[in-house]
Amino acid sequence: MIKRNLLVVGFEISLLFSFVVGYYRGHTLIADKTCAELQVNNSSVICVCNATYCDTVTREEPHPRRFMVYTSSKAGLRFKKFTSILEVFDLCKVTECSTTLELEPRKRYQTIHGFGGAITDSAAINWSNLKDEELKQNLIESYCGDSGIQYNMLRVPIGGTDFSPRFYTYQDYPERDKDLSNFTLAPEDLNYKLPMIKACMKASNDSIDILGSLWYPPAWMKSTKKSNGISFLEEEYYDALALYHLKFIKEYYKQGVPIWGITTTNEPLSGITKHANDNVLGWSVYGLANWIVNYLAPKIKRYDPSIKILGVDDQRFTVPLWFNAALKHVPELGRAIDGIGLHYYENELVPPEIVDRCFKNYPNLFVLSSEASIHSQTNNKVDLGSWDRAEKYIKNIIEDLNHNYTAWIDWNVCLDKMGGPVLSKTYLDSPVIVDPDAGVFYKQPLFYAMGHFSKFIPKGSKRIQSVEKYNCGDPIKHVAFSTPMNTIVVVVFNDKNKEKVVRLKLGYSQAKVLLEKNSIATVEFHNDVIDESCDCEK
Repeated sequence: MIKRNLLVVGFEISLLFSFVVGYYRGHTLIADKTCAELQVNNSSVICVCNATYCDTVTREEPHPRRFMVYTSSKAGLRFKKFTSILEVFDLCKVTECSTTLELEPRKRYQTIHGFGGAITDSAAINWSNLKDEELKQNLIESYCGDSGIQYNMLRVPIGGTDFSPRFYTYQDYPERDKDLSNFTLAPEDLNYKLPMIKACMKASNDSIDILGSLWYPPAWMKSTKKSNGISFLEEEYYDALALYHLKFIKEYYKQGVPIWGITTTNEPLSGITKHANDNVLGWSVYGLANWIVNYLAPKIKRYDPSIKILGVDDQRFTVPLWFNAALKHVPELGRAIDGIGLHYYENELVPPEIVDRCFKNYPNLFVLSSEASIHSQTNNKVDLGSWDRAEKYIKNIIEDLNHNYTAWIDWNVCLDKMGGPVLSKTYLDSPVIVDPDAGVFYKQPLFYAMGHFSKFIPKGSKRIQSVEKYNCGDPIKHVAFSTPMNTIVVVVFNDKNKEKVVRLKLGYSQAKVLLEKNSIATVEFHNDVIDESCDCEK
């Protein structure tokens, strides 16, 4: 149980040490505000933010021939900084257990679009419930500012979702109006979602790409005339639903929020399964492909060819259904979409190689992760301080990036202490939990898990080849990139309850990194090769 007096103590301790400057071998690091940590039960720590104090992280520009390490751990480290000298990689000193990640920047793969989360009604309402403007700004800066984890992608629902206070669309009335003459943004957009999105856009020094997703259309377009339950779109409204998306894009643009891309319906499989009690829309394979090719894509691309259209927007195991089978019915689908969005759920059931195989013949398309969240089947509530949940995100992000995903977008950016509000009562966890009554919000381990990628792998980075060698234990989970700043970034995850030394080899230079037990580390150094080697033979 969280005690209010513990919050005060935590803030006092952090204030004492927040501006301490670290010195490592003569190099001064930028002083960040440290985590106002609070231990919760037997979990890891959460970091508490109030109106006057919130922890920060600043990316250090690596010095020539040095490397930077940022570490977060189950024991409570949060972006702890360390710098040291790049050494000469000496093959003569390598042993069987000298775990080495050999980097090859000339072997490149996908280009990164970015990382982010969703501005749902629930998230934006929770943010709005923080009455102190400085506290609200601290949450925005934590996500989108230079002193935060620098999200550059935001997903926004097109109308209501299960994480909304009510069922609504942008034209509930008049019914059967195919021209959508009364299409109007909802109070949830104007009072909550748009202000939060604009605050993020203002805080960011990078452009923020907005991805729109529809959960369900006006009920009068559906076969059952209900917002929820198993249903399909009536064929007579195929063009009207395409127009619905276009009007959303235009209305958001009028509000100063350009749309980067749209998905072609959130989790269409849910609309024809037991999950249909939520506000959803079901599709047949042919129906969805036909609608995209002949209605949605022509209307959107005529308006703005740069807007991305992403198919599937469902679990990984549905790719053969919504992509492969759909292409057999409507081959033009491969040219009508720009890529696909996949959800995190049930990933353990289907290996990521299924995506590689599906995309083998479509090199023009990209894949991103468009939604992720965590809850327990036995306890759906928020689990404050859970490192296990952070581990799940870390492992999935590394796996996805190593299989050519170009972006990774989380679900609700913030929820209340119950994991809501939510219509379906299916409460979820979130990287940030707000407590308006206490005048604080809590940064979960999930927040730092996301930040180890979003903060240090900017848009335009390219994944590079990284091969593990000289390891006598379990493989180290990792992924490596070259960035637009001509640096190398490697994210390494140690899921063992003991420390481990890993060498990151680039040419004849190496960064020798000590991984804390149960930790994630992001390492960055310049993309330069030391032209030296040992003259032994081995």
